[in-house]
Amino acid sequence: MMCISTRPTYLMAALLGLGLTAAGQAANAAQVIPPNVPNQLEIPGNTAFLVGHATGTQNYVCLPAKPPATGFAYVLFTPEATLFDDHGKQIITHYFSPNLNPDQGEIKGTIRATWQTSDTSIVWAKADPARTATHQSDPGFVEDGAVGRLTLPRVGAQDGPRGEETFHDASFVQRLNTHGGLAPTDCTSLADVGKVSFRPYTADYFFYTADDAN
Repeated sequence: MMCISTRPTYLMAALLGLGLTAAGQAANAAQVIPPNVPNQLEIPGNTAFLVGHATGTQNYVCLPAKPPATGFAYVLFTPEATLFDDHGKQIITHYFSPNLNPDQGEIKGTIRATWQTSDTSIVWAKADPARTATHQSDPGFVEDGAVGRLTLPRVGAQDGPRGEETFHDASFVQRLNTHGGLAPTDCTSLADVGKVSFRPYTADYFFYTADDAN
């Protein structure tokens, strides 16, 4: 009688076990853990599912201040940033754009902060002064010369053309670990109006979904 070795079966089982272990390790490695933030930036009931490390500029134009304020001030007209994953792969582009698929209560076409993935899934979010930390308000959390750290509620989202849903259930975006990007101080007179300034900055953007989204 021919004896059939069981070693290949054991070997396959061992390899499968190693594969499952590696998959589990990869899943754990993929967990997104944001840093601690002040109370006004916290998002109870939401979990971060994606992080992008941004490099780019904050782009300003010098304009007359809006009444009742007086004088002149730089106004942000758009950020331009590229977000990379932990391995240096480009994953998201950040800029301002019209909100083309607004959530309830948002007016279609309103210019909002925008994040678009390489598969063209998009989320729009709105800055909220109550969910902002600056160097002036929290010097221990935001370094001098850095743009504020923010929690921005989602106000719209759009799937990619083939149904890509990266941001379908996104609920908030946080801008943390900011460096640089503040407007300069040379917007002081009528002669400065129209002057533009592109200020380099880096930041980490964390994207959240509500815990009960599924």
